[in-house]
Amino acid sequence: MPCRPRIHRDAVDLTTAGGWYPVGVNTPERGRREVEHTADWELEVWGPDLAALVEEAALGMYELMGVEISDESRRHHRLEIRADDPEQLVVSFLDELLFLADSEDLAFDGFLLDIDGTQLVAHLEGGFIISRRKEIKAVTYHRLDVADSGSGLRTNVIFDV
Repeated sequence: MPCRPRIHRDAVDLTTAGGWYPVGVNTPERGRREVEHTADWELEVWGPDLAALVEEAALGMYELMGVEISDESRRHHRLEIRADDPEQLVVSFLDELLFLADSEDLAFDGFLLDIDGTQLVAHLEGGFIISRRKEIKAVTYHRLDVADSGSGLRTNVIFDV
């Protein structure tokens, strides 16, 4: 079977919905929202499993940066990351994406992620960055905790800007 990335473009943006859903109302299975932060950028992400959580974090990071990807320069890229724990896996993956954005002007909107424990193999589809409105210096470990929410995984990622 050919390796074909799953392109996810229908994530829920809760910032326009007023943030959290009321008690008793189910949240979408996966999604992301920006959280107000005094100096840096904070992103809350959730998903049914670690692969969905990592993908939402990546898409959210690109949204915070205001990245626009060229449709005419589609590229495929493979990453393999080993980590000691889920938090390190999230940070290492996002760091690699930031490195590719800064060094090669590449960003991705197609993700096929295979996670076995704390080893991630990513097949990415994307293109050259046409524009980005904001810069992110680094992904931090500050308050990063991948936790079981009862219906999946949830974490907050803080970006140094």
